[in-house]
Amino acid sequence: MREKTARIITEWSESCDAEISIAVLGGAWKPTILSLLGDHGVLRFGELGRLLHNPTSRVLTRQLRELEEDGLIIRTVYREVPPKVEYRLSELGESAAPLLAELTRWGTRYAGLHRASAAEPEAVAAH
Repeated sequence: MREKTARIITEWSESCDAEISIAVLGGAWKPTILSLLGDHGVLRFGELGRLLHNPTSRVLTRQLRELEEDGLIIRTVYREVPPKVEYRLSELGESAAPLLAELTRWGTRYAGLHRASAAEPEAVAAH
């Protein structure tokens, strides 16, 4: 577990447990990484990068390390030339799937409301 995650768990009150979820699952690409691994099972670094539309290697590496340290993904290194590294969800990572699905549904509704309200002035101006 990352030091940051451990600190949140031990120092914050239980009334902030939702913040633990955000700390572990939030971040650049984390929900999408978890969703892609859920859909594909096992992916290599380059495959993840392509599916994410090429984030910087630094950002992707950092997010994968955090997910691994927090126990959501398993990184397997194969000792061969060239080295091969694969990522897959851990049991804990798999357990986040319903939460990610609900976050996606909520985000879709939220974005839809804001897209609709942003489009209203254009609709009024067109009349």
